Amino acid sequence: MTLGNLFWIFLLSFLAWYWWKAKAIKDFVADAARNHCKKMDVMLLDDVVYLRGLWFKRDRQGNLRVWRRFLFDFTATGEERYVGRIIMLGKTIQQIELEPHRFE
Repeated sequence: MTLGNLFWIFLLSFLAWYWWKAKAIKDFVADAARNHCKKMDVMLLDDVVYLRGLWFKRDRQGNLRVWRRFLFDFTATGEERYVGRIIMLGKTIQQIELEPHRFE
């Protein structure tokens, strides 16, 4: 086995691991969005969240963590589409925010 072969095996293994972890985080955030929408009496549209930001930030203890911003669509009336936002730092959800919307 050559060093080049080991590199490609490592790279493919890393990409598979990263995809698996990203999928688990996205499923966790989708569940949080679903639960928050139910609690706020609105409907999550398309049953999906979208990763729209990825960065590194420090938490309150000064440790470097991955910061992620997810967006999702929801409706309160069934006619208009609004945007919600979930902010994660590391493995914890820091904030869930819904765009101002009408209730009817």
